[in-house]
Amino acid sequence: MDDDALVRAGLSMILGGLPDLTVVGEAADGGEVPAAVAAYAPDVVLMDIRMPRVDGLTATEALRAQPHPPEVLVLTTFDADEQVLRALRAGAAGFLLKDTPPAEIVHAVRRVAAGEATLSPTVTRTLIAHVTAATPGPAGPDPRRERALRLLRGLSERERQVAVALGRGHTNAEIAGELFMSVATVKAYVSRLLTRLELNNRVQVALLVHDAGLV
Repeated sequence: MDDDALVRAGLSMILGGLPDLTVVGEAADGGEVPAAVAAYAPDVVLMDIRMPRVDGLTATEALRAQPHPPEVLVLTTFDADEQVLRALRAGAAGFLLKDTPPAEIVHAVRRVAAGEATLSPTVTRTLIAHVTAATPGPAGPDPRRERALRLLRGLSERERQVAVALGRGHTNAEIAGELFMSVATVKAYVSRLLTRLELNNRVQVALLVHDAGLV
């Protein structure tokens, strides 16, 4: 989903020639997204943020609010944009910079189709640092912090440890080493966290932990 025909053509060329990936449709504006998704039922949507009429952020929020939505990868020219943070909070599985090498785009689409987020630990840390710098502490009670603390209080001690590690941007392998678990056990904990917290991906867990002030 991009208003630039050249970008759409380039993505179609990159993805369409692979045996395990199929480009089923395109759209030039966020307002066209619901009809295109209904018509083609894609597993993954590449969504540009900046489009002329309905932006990709609004389209992402609308998609992720639907039952059984496709995964959304946000396309942007910025690596620490407030709009990217809002898209991730809405349930986007990650983001790609528009100058991302083709091989990495393909890898990201495959990861998202398999149910994994596409943010590296470094990018996760950058996003959290950005929102920390951009959001000064309020003078009174912070509803977002109170909500995050309430949700995290409902977790077991082990679940909280895994959640905090996600908030620090650690990989499954790093968490396994720190908490003396197998990688498979970490994956099971992450899945449990997503279910219990009613979140879509590990990036949202990381942002929730940040909101609670635990990292």
